[in-house]
Amino acid sequence: MSCSICEKRKEKRFCPAVHGRICPQCCGEQREVTLDCPENCPYLQQARAHEQPRTLEQMKDEELFLEIEVEQRFYYEREPLIAGLLFAVSRLGSGHREWNDRDVIRALTAFARSYQRLTSSGIIYDESTTNPVHQAIADELRRRVEEYRALEQQRLGFSSLKDSEVLKALVFLVRAAVKGTSGRPRSRAFLAQLAAKFAAASEGPGVAAAGGSNLIVP
Repeated sequence: MSCSICEKRKEKRFCPAVHGRICPQCCGEQREVTLDCPENCPYLQQARAHEQPRTLEQMKDEELFLEIEVEQRFYYEREPLIAGLLFAVSRLGSGHREWNDRDVIRALTAFARSYQRLTSSGIIYDESTTNPVHQAIADELRRRVEEYRALEQQRLGFSSLKDSEVLKALVFLVRAAVKGTSGRPRSRAFLAQLAAKFAAASEGPGVAAAGGSNLIVP
């Protein structure tokens, strides 16, 4: 029998995205490009295991906010904040199978850009958007930031978190997402990495629900 996609080459593997059998070439060429590959597809998992990290050349057109330095010390000092924001993105992504890495990257970039304007001008930009992914991620991350500040206030009697630090945390998320995705139009590699990371963390030591929140603290 011939491949369900090209209808030329011989089929050799079952593709859950098309619910039919396809050839290896179409699988490799169309994986997460025209095909919405489910996470449990063994060929997708095998490809990710052998995939090389994206090069700087491949990421040259991405908005990485290179003018903003995210120091290693900042990461260690604000790791609970970064972990909480990553967890929020992971939870949203798990609940929206139709989202892909590109959707998430665009949403994170837009939200980081709004914080960049806030830190440079002191003016709060409450931008409305018709993009449901952007709105959902912005609303959830904004809620997580306020939750973090409330937690600091509860523990320390004050909150030391600055808007410039929130911006650095958002830039960290943008760069992690850009680096983590395969770059294919329908890739969910970054979201899959997050899901695996937090699934593993929840089974091990060092994870606590602080004040009823889902912030992951060291």
